[in-house]
Amino acid sequence: MRYITAPWRGAYVRNVHKKTSAGCAFCRALSLGDDRRARVLLRGKQAFVIMNAYPYQSGHVMIAPVRHLAAYERAPKALTDEMTDLLKLSLSVLKRAYRPQGFNVGMNLGRSAGAGIADHFHVHAVPRWQGDSNFMPIVGRTKVVLEDLDATYDRLAPLFRKAAGRG
Repeated sequence: MRYITAPWRGAYVRNVHKKTSAGCAFCRALSLGDDRRARVLLRGKQAFVIMNAYPYQSGHVMIAPVRHLAAYERAPKALTDEMTDLLKLSLSVLKRAYRPQGFNVGMNLGRSAGAGIADHFHVHAVPRWQGDSNFMPIVGRTKVVLEDLDATYDRLAPLFRKAAGRG
């Protein structure tokens, strides 16, 4: 068995569990009123697509409910259906923007399952390429990401608007 480490996420993991007065990162992003600054790519009626501020790869997005919900199994069907539609749209946009060879798609439900934001469930979609977990994080303690978050937003936001029929 091979193990792949992610030391660049250490600072995030160490700090994400600390309670702050700022509250939930997803709720905070939605209330900013500035989708670019919040990295919100698309808003639906009950769910939205947002970039991961600590991406595993360029193009790493998350789909989350607008309403602050911790328990996926208690979410209304209309919400989970919209999230599935937004996931499908996200995969389509990410294929067009990055031409990945595959994806990791999933949820970490609860802190013990690895959820960084456990109180507000969400789905991750991470583009992947053969060999994208290279030696840099282990040997150089450096994470190589193809582009910064602003460039990723500029690449993805117009494609999401167009795919959703809003641009």
